Parts: sequence; C-alpha cells; structure tokens
Amino acid sequence: MTDLLSRRLSETPALLADGATGTNLFNMGLESGDAPELWNEQEPDKIRALYRGAVEAGSDLFLTNSFGSNASRLRLHDAGNRAFDLSRIAAELGREVADRSGREIIVAGSMGPTGEIMAPMGTLTLSQATEIFHEQAEGLRAGGADFLWVETISAADEYRAAAEAARLAGMPWCGTMSFDTAGRTMMGLTAADMVTLVEGLAHPPLAYGANCGVGASDLLRTVLGLAAQGTERPIIAKGNAGIPKYVDGHIHYDGTPLLMAEYARLAMDCGARIIGGCCGTTPEHLRAMRAMIDSHDAGMRPSLDDIATALGGFSSTTDGLDGPTESPRPRRRRRNSV
Repeated sequence: MTDLLSRRLSETPALLADGATGTNLFNMGLESGDAPELWNEQEPDKIRALYRGAVEAGSDLFLTNSFGSNASRLRLHDAGNRAFDLSRIAAELGREVADRSGREIIVAGSMGPTGEIMAPMGTLTLSQATEIFHEQAEGLRAGGADFLWVETISAADEYRAAAEAARLAGMPWCGTMSFDTAGRTMMGLTAADMVTLVEGLAHPPLAYGANCGVGASDLLRTVLGLAAQGTERPIIAKGNAGIPKYVDGHIHYDGTPLLMAEYARLAMDCGARIIGGCCGTTPEHLRAMRAMIDSHDAGMRPSLDDIATALGGFSSTTDGLDGPTESPRPRRRRRNSV
C-alpha cells in the first residue's frame, strides 16, 4: 500500500505543514524550562487546541507534541521512563483531532534530537541512540501517527540512528536537519553532505530538508543547495517566522504573515514540496501561507538576491558549499505592520 504522505504528494504540488509547537504552547501558558510533552497528560485540551489551530488554518499535516519525548530528554524532568507513553498520548490526541477534522489530515510523529553528543566527540553511541529513538517511534506508532517526522538533527550518526529506529518500528519517515552555522549544521554538515547521507541509508526518508536554523532566507538558501544536488526525493522547508528578538522578557519573532506568505512562495520556487513554519509561526502565519500555496504555481528557481530582497539578508556570506558564495547585501525587508 502507498503511504498516505506519498499519495498526497502525488496529488498536489505542495503540502502545507504546521507551525511552531513551543511558540504556540508558550502563548497558552507553558513556562520556560517546562517539558511541553508533559502537557500531553496534564493539559490534553491545550494540545488538542494546538493541533486544531494548524488544521483550521489549512495545514495538510501537523507534528505531534513529542519533539522531546525521548528518554534522554525526559530524564531532565524525572520522566525518562515515560518516553513510550508520552509519545503514544501525543499521537493519540493528534489522531483524534485529525479524524474529527472532516478532511484528510496527516499526523506526523515528531522526534527531535536526543540532546546528547554522539561518539566519539561525546558519549552517545549509535546503538544507544537507535534504542532511544526506537522506543519513541513505537509509542508514536501505537498512538496512530501516520509516519515519523525526525527534526532539528545536526549529526550524521544521530540521523542514521533515527532512520534505523524507523525501520525497526516499521514506519515511514521524513527527516530534517537544522543548518544554523554559516550554512552548516552544528556538527558541520552541508546540504550536499545531507543528500549523500540520505541516499546512503538502508531505510531512507520519504522526504527530507531543513527546519529551524537562523531565518527564512538562510533556510531557503539551504533548500536551493539540496535541490542543486539533483535529488528526486521531495524536499521539506520549515523555516522560522523571521528573526528572534527579546521583547519585554519574551522571545518574539518578527516575521509577519505577509513575510511568511512570501517565504512559502519562494519555497515552492526553490523546489520544496512540503512547506511549513518553525519557531514563531502561528495559525495566522499559516493562513497566509495556505492562501499563497493555493494561488501560486511554482516558477523559476529564485536567485539569492531574489530571496534577500523578499525576506531579508543572509546571516553569513557562505552557504557551506565550496567556500564563499555570492551573498547579496541585506535589503530593506518588505513587511506589513505587526
């Protein structure tokens, strides 16, 4: 049988993913330092509201509230033995919202990094990471997730471990990395490195790409780097809503709905097939992105200057590929008032 994500991709030029998890939960009262995954049990109505916000804004798929529901991260909250259950509940709540939506919504089981450094630089081995991810994957599968969504990974071996965990759980998966250091992940991988990594996996992802990072401009530069490698797999773009700023004791992202609509347009032109938002992205942003995706036919690949003009300049002069690149000077960002 064809998996649901692949079937939907065959039916439409681009799918709209969801927005931020943390940003929206903080707006609901989550305190800094608290584990969002504990809310799956403690505040299930708020997690349902999180999911409904994306669905009602027009998302075709949303991620479960399970980014950190692995044993390694949950140990920090004295809940290391709850990884399976909290992952399962996150997916069950998502399945409930999707099935009641009145349209076909895909539930993606979010799996973020372990939070540990892989050997030999750190102490986490490939087999240990695989075991951690496998437990989480089994919980998400039991809860009814349609596929796994591995995200914000920076190390090649951690990506490999997540792929093997998905295989062991018998689940299709997608996987994104975060490119936030001059076009590279924290562990030094470039877009070209990611393509090589993905194509060498025994259980490769259905789609892959980039999420989070520095800002929408940098993320689309990475998407162009992925597309330039000639990949035939669908590419994911899930960028932040602008740049974070500290305002009145809180982190605020300055990207407007208009900016994120422009980002969605450019993401389609860059070759992305699954487009969403990461940090700072609210349902209001998603509605603007939905309207753009529905009205836009993907055109010619934009230049770096096109991206900078629409979304703002890049954070570095290099995309991590073959040394310095042609990086345009920062331009005035087109935006409407907040």
